[in-house]
Amino acid sequence: DVFTPECKFKESVFENYYVIYSSTLYRQQESGRAWFLGLNKEGQIMKGNRVKKTKPSSHFVPKPIEVCMYREPSLHEIGEKQGRSRKSSGTPTMNGGK
Repeated sequence: DVFTPECKFKESVFENYYVIYSSTLYRQQESGRAWFLGLNKEGQIMKGNRVKKTKPSSHFVPKPIEVCMYREPSLHEIGEKQGRSRKSSGTPTMNGGK
């Protein structure tokens, strides 16, 4: 898979909390307006110069993903766990390990 500059889009949140995508490469020649990604009623891609950011065809609903937050152990906790595992090795030591 090779990604070219045509694959780069700018993601923006529109005023109604929809997400719109504009091309970083292509623009209207006369006005300089960006080309937006849009889908028609059948779900087919529309030409970029026909899509406007205010039209529903360019509005996408962001899908939230489930995120699991894990607490990362501190170095102090890691040191304690290693110290406990050494002490509970199963064989008793006497006189400094001799």
